[in-house]
Amino acid sequence: MKQVKVLGSGCSKCVKTAELIKAIAAENEVPVNVEKETSAEVIMSYGVMSTPAVVIDDVVVHYGSIPDKKKIQSWF
Repeated sequence: MKQVKVLGSGCSKCVKTAELIKAIAAENEVPVNVEKETSAEVIMSYGVMSTPAVVIDDVVVHYGSIPDKKKIQSWF
């Protein structure tokens, strides 16, 4: 199971990013655990300066915008 963290303040873009990841993972029958992380300290520990950011299995794979469907699919 992939561990996915969406880093951000909890803004609408962050929520939308988490929802998209869950939906696309379900479409592709990929088991994921999606968490939203809002702690500034944790976000900074990943070196992320713009959110939303996506971390999969402790690797930052995207930051600064809502990822598109094709990009999300490439992660799975």
